[in-house]
Amino acid sequence: MLPAQGPRGRKPRLCGIRTSWTTVGDGEFFCPDCGGDRNYRRRTGRRRFTVLGIPLLSRGCAGPVVECAACHAHFGTDALDHPTTIRFSAMLRDAVHTVALAVLAAGGTSSRTVRETAVLTVRAAGFEDCTEDRLTDLVEALAADTGRFVIDAGPFGAALAIELHEALEPLAPHLAPAGRESILLQGARIALADGVYSPAEREVLSIVGGALQLRADDTARLLLAASGTPS
Repeated sequence: MLPAQGPRGRKPRLCGIRTSWTTVGDGEFFCPDCGGDRNYRRRTGRRRFTVLGIPLLSRGCAGPVVECAACHAHFGTDALDHPTTIRFSAMLRDAVHTVALAVLAAGGTSSRTVRETAVLTVRAAGFEDCTEDRLTDLVEALAADTGRFVIDAGPFGAALAIELHEALEPLAPHLAPAGRESILLQGARIALADGVYSPAEREVLSIVGGALQLRADDTARLLLAASGTPS
């Protein structure tokens, strides 16, 4: 007598390895297969050898894996390292804002053209309510943050370098080279709004390039091209 037919006419498997999954956490992530933000379940499993669907022998553990709640695909837990679309947008907005503040702090806020360029840059990044007064107040607050300054840390102090690395380094791996260059060039346009780079502005922009994982010679080339100075 033939075994009973399974779903859609398939014959049931007599034996094999079956994994029993247990959910140990959940949240939201960027699903590579769906191409967008989705809910996920973090799962661990136990493999068992089965005969006629009956588990008999343990075959070790499986996972942990990240399972998309929409497409049910499984990914390694490193999939959670990729920011969601919402988180990525916030990181990008904060990065541009921090670069603008750093350039203003290095070059000063006395030039109206520089302030206006910085405001337009920050607004375009997503802070639509940004004003000159707000940026100036933040620059003054940063300058007063003496507790984070280090002696001989350069003309702009260590606080700016810390802020730049904290804002840019987590973002850089998720940006294409053109995206990283764009952030650097936005800072360059602010610095150049009142003329050539000052030494402090150039030093800050070099730190920006390094935090964005750009090579030093590429940073120098981009800054030179932005200034319109022939090489």
